[in-house]
Amino acid sequence: MPKNIVLRRLHFIIFTFLCAMSSASFSTSWQYGISMYGELKYPVDFTNFDYVNKEAPKGGSFKQATIGSFDSLNPYIVKGRAASGIANIYDTLLKQAADEPFSLYGLIAQQVRVAEDYSSVSFKINPSARFHDGEAITASDVKFSFELLVSEGAPHFRSYYSGVERVTADNPQQVSFYFSEKNNRELPLIIGQLPILPEHYWKDKNFSKADLTIPLGSGPYRVANYKAGKQIIYQRVNDYWAKDIAVNKGMHNFDKLVYEYYRDDSVAFEAFKSGAFDYRMETSSKRWATAYKSGRFSSGDIRFEKLADNNPQGMQGFWFNLRKDKFKDVHVRQAIGLLFDFEWANKNLFYGAYSRTNSYFSGSPLAATGKAQGEELALLEPFRDQLPASVFQPLVIPDSNADGNIRVQMRQAVALFEKAGYTLKDSKMQDKNGRQFTFEFLLYSKDFERVVQPFRRNLQRIGIKTTIRLVDVSQFVSRLNDFDFDVVSLRKGQSSSPGNEQLGYWGCDSVMQPGTANWAGICSPVLDNLIDTLIMADTREQLVDASRALDRVLLSQYIVIPHWYLSAYRIAYWNKFSRPKIQPYYQLGLETWWLTGAETNAQEAL
Repeated sequence: MPKNIVLRRLHFIIFTFLCAMSSASFSTSWQYGISMYGELKYPVDFTNFDYVNKEAPKGGSFKQATIGSFDSLNPYIVKGRAASGIANIYDTLLKQAADEPFSLYGLIAQQVRVAEDYSSVSFKINPSARFHDGEAITASDVKFSFELLVSEGAPHFRSYYSGVERVTADNPQQVSFYFSEKNNRELPLIIGQLPILPEHYWKDKNFSKADLTIPLGSGPYRVANYKAGKQIIYQRVNDYWAKDIAVNKGMHNFDKLVYEYYRDDSVAFEAFKSGAFDYRMETSSKRWATAYKSGRFSSGDIRFEKLADNNPQGMQGFWFNLRKDKFKDVHVRQAIGLLFDFEWANKNLFYGAYSRTNSYFSGSPLAATGKAQGEELALLEPFRDQLPASVFQPLVIPDSNADGNIRVQMRQAVALFEKAGYTLKDSKMQDKNGRQFTFEFLLYSKDFERVVQPFRRNLQRIGIKTTIRLVDVSQFVSRLNDFDFDVVSLRKGQSSSPGNEQLGYWGCDSVMQPGTANWAGICSPVLDNLIDTLIMADTREQLVDASRALDRVLLSQYIVIPHWYLSAYRIAYWNKFSRPKIQPYYQLGLETWWLTGAETNAQEAL
């Protein structure tokens, strides 16, 4: 056979093979949005989300308070404390709809294509997409952003994006991500939420350095001014490239966003009443029950409301640091938890406002209840020999009659400490060497001392010595990142579609990463396996079963002493703002508010 004929046939075979491979990798068509499960709510020609007023006037300012300080304008690194609101200067490839469990629609990427087997995802960049300096956003910027975050960003980015094998800039307007495994439905959506950074700005700069250099963004706001550690002001970008696309219509209505910093929330509340800022979210049940009664509140100058929060409430509690030897025994952790009297605290401190947290997905269908059965039980069965029997029994959260008498719990706690090798002697809980069991509560809010003190008294009654270390927010974050704590009080929120982020919360690889979200430092092959199952769920039903199984195992480890939750936002604001009639189901929706009469005021100013 002539050589040229052989070569032509070989080229044809190779071409056919490559086409087949391309078809296998990208068998779905280009779409305007993607959803983790099921159909998208909004059609291809939608003009705005249902929860906005697309005619909302622009103008005015919106001031709010934040506690602590800041020393960085880079929110993507572990060093420093980033300024509140800094994410407003960046856009992502896609934008999440706040009235769907997990659906994304085009922003920087006007189209997205997911492989049928979820082995890859591609994005077509909107030709109009621009950074604030007018430079076009390209596929190279997307590739650069991903690689920069993985190599120099906070450690959690490496675990969050660990499923990505490679990234290619196919052409200036198209970028593709190839995954190391198939059938991970969430990974294409995670990539869709990637913040895009300008390569031409960052390529010659030290990304990992925490400082107050104003960075270049592409979002609806830019940094206008700041006073280090005290205030930061964002200015709406009038020629923002995406202001009129569907996902942004009716949003970003204030000309300025102002964040005022306060060292203490009590001081911030007094400043709010005086008009120093416009809006606050109330986290203190006592203050909500007693302080919103008179003056500007009764006159109507300040409005206060409780709005539904339909998100999973996650887990708020006292978190143990399992990296410390004293907390490695599960009996010790269980015993200490028995002495937190929620019912008494709820009655005497919280005005009966809260429900006891009984799940890592509290307030949602993802929470485990009753006894494991069906597919949930099937997921747990292979690990029966590695799990305590309680995992397979009905869930029970210890309670009291709220009268402060917890003698039964105290006896149970002493017995558990004895199982761990301790002895109650001379009114001290002692180890075999006669050393008293002691630990420290690390707090950043003085308000929380009133919760800790009754708990400390209960612990003292069985010979446990405790102390409180009150630090400012910056010190708290630094010590948390460096694992320099015994017990901390924190809340870990959850999404309505949990997935890859769970690796960073509970995965073995995240235990010793500085700045990890695995606060407790738990490592369990069973948890790793259940997280993998959750991530690879093909249907919503499978996701729910996997979440419930994960929940049961986490609860059995007693890595946290559960607190309480409230499925509502308690907010107060000066009566000069308007908001749409429809509140987004999964968000409070502050970005949809506007200044009442802003359009009229602007015309009068002219």
